[in-house]
Amino acid sequence: MTIDYSIIIPAYNEEEYLPKTLTALRAAIPNLNLSGKIIVVDNNSSDRTAAIAEEHGATVVFESINQISRARNAGAKVAQGRYLIFVDADTVIPIELLQQALDNLESKNIIGGGACIAGDIPLQASMQWLLNLWNFISIQTNNAAGSFIYCQRDAFEEIGGFSEAVYASEEIWLSRDMKKLAKKRKQRFKIIKQPPVITSMRKMQWYSPLRIYLYVLLLAVFPFTVRIKSLCTMWYRRPNE
Repeated sequence: MTIDYSIIIPAYNEEEYLPKTLTALRAAIPNLNLSGKIIVVDNNSSDRTAAIAEEHGATVVFESINQISRARNAGAKVAQGRYLIFVDADTVIPIELLQQALDNLESKNIIGGGACIAGDIPLQASMQWLLNLWNFISIQTNNAAGSFIYCQRDAFEEIGGFSEAVYASEEIWLSRDMKKLAKKRKQRFKIIKQPPVITSMRKMQWYSPLRIYLYVLLLAVFPFTVRIKSLCTMWYRRPNE
């Protein structure tokens, strides 16, 4: 069977959330008008992440270096098809969103894009405001969130994939490079507004609103911090580890 697109999921110790993500994707793929394949990149997990991926019929790739951009790139290297879709392991993708993304890519006018985000739990007002602010910025600037990114494979390869010089915000760097290439090709990089992806708000449970706001401020004032793993602990260290 010819594969038209691959869905790539970087996963580090995601045995709790990964089953729901994979179940939603497996239910959606047979009902789409193109043929897809799921790839889970086990980013050196110490739990049952890889076993769960195999139980759900996904192809499993191992990446020993714990870095999100490196894991995404490792999945892309073995991916099949002319389109790539990157999904976080704690994110549920509605079938309507997948179909819109594929339709956009099939149109040949859109090089790739992302989607707006909705939380999986009710949030405090201050945290919901922050999420709403991100969605507004994402739409206005055409920057994709890491939870869902879709693109043409040849465009991904032309820009060199995700930057492995950073430990966070790799989706912003990719969006920037994609938009430059899209301009050259007379295409667009498009954020899909509806339906949104449903992604885990666990960080907003793990950390106080003050800590999250201070972290966002740090990244805004000192963007070079994304190049230093020890300063990106919100992405790599969990409270129970």
